[in-house]
Amino acid sequence: MASLIAVVVAHDSADALPACLAALAAEHVPAIVVDNASRDASAAVAEAAGARVIRNPRNEGYGRANNRGVRAAETAGHVLVLNPDVLLRPGAADALLEAAARWPDAGLYAPRIVEPDGRFFYQARSLLAPYLTNPKGRLALPEGDACAPFLSGACLMVERRLFLDLGGFDEAIFLFYEDDDLCRRVADTGRALVHVHEAVALHGRGRSSAPEPGRVFRTRWHQAWSRAYVSRKYGLPDPSFSGLLANLPKALLSALVFRRAGIERYGGSAAGAWAALRGRGALEREGLR
Repeated sequence: MASLIAVVVAHDSADALPACLAALAAEHVPAIVVDNASRDASAAVAEAAGARVIRNPRNEGYGRANNRGVRAAETAGHVLVLNPDVLLRPGAADALLEAAARWPDAGLYAPRIVEPDGRFFYQARSLLAPYLTNPKGRLALPEGDACAPFLSGACLMVERRLFLDLGGFDEAIFLFYEDDDLCRRVADTGRALVHVHEAVALHGRGRSSAPEPGRVFRTRWHQAWSRAYVSRKYGLPDPSFSGLLANLPKALLSALVFRRAGIERYGGSAAGAWAALRGRGALEREGLR
């Protein structure tokens, strides 16, 4: 059994994949690339790098594609879920596995994710955190390994059996908040989420996919819809109505002054909130159900 297999979901990620897969190979971590109907050479690039490639005939979304990859990693004890624009630094994979051996009762493990400006990502609270709630959002960056309220889906490690037993990522979500939801379900089992400080990964943030027309509108739609979905799922106040009120006037004003960026940004948020209020699903929008 392989101790660790990486799962990388690609969508128009040909530019980012070579460095990501090379870093995994340097760490002796085999990779499964799930290609979400890329229009570029992502699948061919991944195969040339030695990765096993699973081709989805259409874009299935982040969570659904990752679930398919994890199910395919049949020989793995642990799986490492990471974005194509994430590069493991030397020793990161071993540090994550050592943390899992040190705290076997924990549920999720994530490296110190370093952003392009040199700062490292650490989210001090989560909308869904049932513990370590930090309501004032006080940011105290860890100086070593620490329990966390949230670990980013950009790069995290989990025991494969636990992931599958929990049902993987929620497949009703196409994009956004699926990592918050997974963190919540892991925490609800009584397992900790562990920030592993000595494991370092570089994050390109925003370089996972090539730009495409309408991307901002689509992104904002799913952000608004997914926030409403997970809020309802865990009995939190539904933000849809307030989100609609906040964004619709800005979208209309942007339309009046022919400001395309504002139409996409605020119009996407308003449309996602409106869809959530109407009971329309994210998969329905994407033609997946």
